[in-house]
Amino acid sequence: LTSQRVNLRLILVSGKTQDFIFSPNDSAMDIAKHVFDNWPLGWEEEQVGSASILRLIFQGRFLHGSVTLGALKLPPGRTTVMHLVARETLPEPNSHGENLSLALSGCLTHLIT
Repeated sequence: LTSQRVNLRLILVSGKTQDFIFSPNDSAMDIAKHVFDNWPLGWEEEQVGSASILRLIFQGRFLHGSVTLGALKLPPGRTTVMHLVARETLPEPNSHGENLSLALSGCLTHLIT
């Protein structure tokens, strides 16, 4: 049963982390909704108003809401780390690998304002 579960460690821009367990069938949208509905203690300052603006970043790329954990072919039995950010829209994909830079600059702007 544990081989069919995915241990996900989510990191906020503030550096706070929390581990969650999901199914390989869970999508990025399912994860965002679960985290929003079960917002961890200690993350109060980062609370958002809607699950729809929570985005996952994995290996420097934003995950679209329909992408499942199983589609990412994550190694079984290991903890996978992803960033969780609040962002209204996904950036346009580009071929220069600047997705994470855009994400982090957007997050830093959010922290400064």
